[in-house]
Amino acid sequence: MPDTGVDRAAAPADAAPDRRLRRARGAVVVYFFVAGVILATWASRVPDIKAQVGIDDGALSLGLLGLAVGALAAMQVAGRATDRFGSAAVTLPAAVFGSLALAAPAHAHSLPALFAALFALGAGHGLIDVPMNVHAARVERAYGRPIMASFHAAFSIGGFVGAGTGALSAHLGMSATAAFWTVAAVCTAASFAARPMLLPGRDSGPGRSGNTGATAPARRSRPRIAPLVLLFGIVAFASFVAEGAATDWTSVYLHDTAGASDAVAAAGFAVFSAAMAAGRLVGDRLAARFGPVALVRSCGLLAAGGLGLALAVPVPPVALAGFALMGAGLSCVVPQAFSAATSYDPARAGRNLGMVAAFGYVGLLSGPVAIGAIAHLTDLRLALAVPALLALAAVAAAGALRPRRPAGAGSAPADPGQV
Repeated sequence: MPDTGVDRAAAPADAAPDRRLRRARGAVVVYFFVAGVILATWASRVPDIKAQVGIDDGALSLGLLGLAVGALAAMQVAGRATDRFGSAAVTLPAAVFGSLALAAPAHAHSLPALFAALFALGAGHGLIDVPMNVHAARVERAYGRPIMASFHAAFSIGGFVGAGTGALSAHLGMSATAAFWTVAAVCTAASFAARPMLLPGRDSGPGRSGNTGATAPARRSRPRIAPLVLLFGIVAFASFVAEGAATDWTSVYLHDTAGASDAVAAAGFAVFSAAMAAGRLVGDRLAARFGPVALVRSCGLLAAGGLGLALAVPVPPVALAGFALMGAGLSCVVPQAFSAATSYDPARAGRNLGMVAAFGYVGLLSGPVAIGAIAHLTDLRLALAVPALLALAAVAAAGALRPRRPAGAGSAPADPGQV
């Protein structure tokens, strides 16, 4: 029987999760959904905030830098706090801070104030991103089968809901201030409601390390950043660069290169996003069937092939199909990388995930800028070949995601309260 990379000894494959685990899974879904709603609600009202502050596109890009700096800084703080206090303890205050930070940009009336407000919003996202992923991995380990993609699907669905809420509030003439505070209040209430359903206790459990003879002193001498964690980061970086390229450049490519109308060009990212959400909804079943290594390799090839199709045949229908394949391919890559980061060494799950997430967000933020620079020097088709090549790099690094049986691992399922 071929090795699919699945550690099937973690729990019986047909073991039904108990009510406590199902409630915990639902709680984590709520936090992922809330995180998606917050970011998308902000993004949907950016033109209003830009007009309120009275800045041009160049100044807005400086303000948006605060979002990135805040997220990257907070992820490192969140990682250490999660490892020290446990994901269940950190998730609620992080989610409340992130929810309330949504309202901050609505009160900015100068560029420095906008930068500070977006720094707070980015920090809120970074703070919630780490503990909710760590707790998601804890629930996944207790389930004994892959469920990480379903959590990331909840984030994508939250993005659709947040974008729709923002668009509806603008259509109804609601100010950005009123819309942001309303969404912040709802997300805060949802965060409090979900907290009692999280698994109690500290995060611990089987890791993925292949050093089955490790002793306690050997564990303490482990490098601060393990080489495998760097490989997880490379996978996340490659995927996020491609996602950032799709976010910022699909409509431009469709309009300027493929000759699509404004309406068709605007549909490019929607097609990509819908395919990504759909892929995440079935990603867990695929991971259980084929294992994370085969799944990420297949998804990376699909993403590279889809983008390659869009670039090779710059005709709107074909390009749209290519971007849909790209979204479906990227859908399962980051969930598997994050799952690997949190499971590799549960004692350092927060810090490892913070590092991998930082790699990813650097790619998300820097990739579109680099693509724009390459396009300026050459052309957009050649520039967009970069994320296709990076998707192939994720394929090459996917072997690092193979689960490794920890020392002393048994075949009994984990206690959900002690995972």
